[in-house]
Amino acid sequence: MKKKDEMVQMLAKEIGLRSIELANEKVETIYFGGGTPSVLSIEDLRFLIDEVYCNYQVCENPEITIEANPDDLSHLSVRAQSRTVFEEYKSIGINRLSIGIQSFFEGDLQMMNRAHNAEEAKTCLFEATKYFDNISLDLIYGIPGMSNDRWKENIEMALSFGIPHISSYALTVEPKTALKKLIQTGIIAEPKDEVAQEHFMILVDMLEKNGFIQYELSNFGKENYFSKNNSAYWLGKKYLGIGPSAHSYNGISRSWNVANNTSYLKSIQDNQLPSEAEILTITDRYNEYIMTGLRTIWGVDMRRIEAEFGLEIIDYLKQQTQKFLDDGLLYVEDEIVKTTSKGKFLTDGIASDLFLINLE
Repeated sequence: MKKKDEMVQMLAKEIGLRSIELANEKVETIYFGGGTPSVLSIEDLRFLIDEVYCNYQVCENPEITIEANPDDLSHLSVRAQSRTVFEEYKSIGINRLSIGIQSFFEGDLQMMNRAHNAEEAKTCLFEATKYFDNISLDLIYGIPGMSNDRWKENIEMALSFGIPHISSYALTVEPKTALKKLIQTGIIAEPKDEVAQEHFMILVDMLEKNGFIQYELSNFGKENYFSKNNSAYWLGKKYLGIGPSAHSYNGISRSWNVANNTSYLKSIQDNQLPSEAEILTITDRYNEYIMTGLRTIWGVDMRRIEAEFGLEIIDYLKQQTQKFLDDGLLYVEDEIVKTTSKGKFLTDGIASDLFLINLE
């Protein structure tokens, strides 16, 4: 990465510049994600963690996560020499890994244009589990040509490593990618929703039988292994994003940093925050709560809706939910609206039908 050292210095500077935004808050999680944080050296990571501690109140035993791909960890292990990269991560306080496995099958990885291979995925987890207890891995379902049996093998392989957290998402085809071109030329079939739904139901069933709790639509964790970082987002807590393209939220507004690295560096050098912000309207706040709440085991609390948004909106919500209650896609328990097993895969569509439109 060009200008890496300068970027690290400016990330540290932004951490300081924005400390006032969380002046009365305690930091509970630190998350190195987006892009490839594993390009940072152990010294870089230690420096940035220290900057957080210097500028913010940090709770005792915060969750500190780093995202990495198997090929990144393989290269770093070679570079680490005397100690494994996992030992080095632990030495600076990182206590959680999020590893982008995606699949344990070579053909799937090649189709998705992943840099690692199936053997690296297995070797990486074998080594990581020697040093880390709190590990999450990503798996992709709905891949064209993936049979139910192969999908089950993927899940069984993940379970064989004793991983306590799995995030799993349906394959999405992004524009201007190699996969998109293969589909357009007919070399690979278009992903099918019915296949993805079947894979999703298999995933839910297998993980629940193995002691996992589906605490969010795409996230499954064993007791005490839910992602604190992601849970904070779904529960509407404040968060601060540092670096190019990073997003932040303070309960009433959302802000985002400029994506361009050069612009970001220049702004921070000039002591200017390179961000834009929007004040969230009542409609925005209601819709976001509906979307995030329905995706989680915590659901949507009607008492909170009434307290924050008033009787008119709670009446609207009750009216809109009725058809989904009748169809067995939603249920209400102790004034909290949740999706049924049947409704989980349809969560985003259900949420959109409960949204407010242009209230202000």
